[in-house]
Amino acid sequence: METITRYFKDSIAEFNNITWPTRNQAVRISVIVLAFMAVSAIALGALDQVLVLGYQALLKLPK
Repeated sequence: METITRYFKDSIAEFNNITWPTRNQAVRISVIVLAFMAVSAIALGALDQVLVLGYQALLKLPK
């Protein structure tokens, strides 16, 4: 029982040591993540289109 009590006390102590980002930092990081996701989605969509075009070209080759 002592180990469980110590675990919760240590957890609360660690929780009090957390440094939370400011509102501006959180907004900036969120914008960066959203921009990275958009760029990644565009890049993957373009790669998918290139692969589809290549696959369709392979299907049109004569046997």
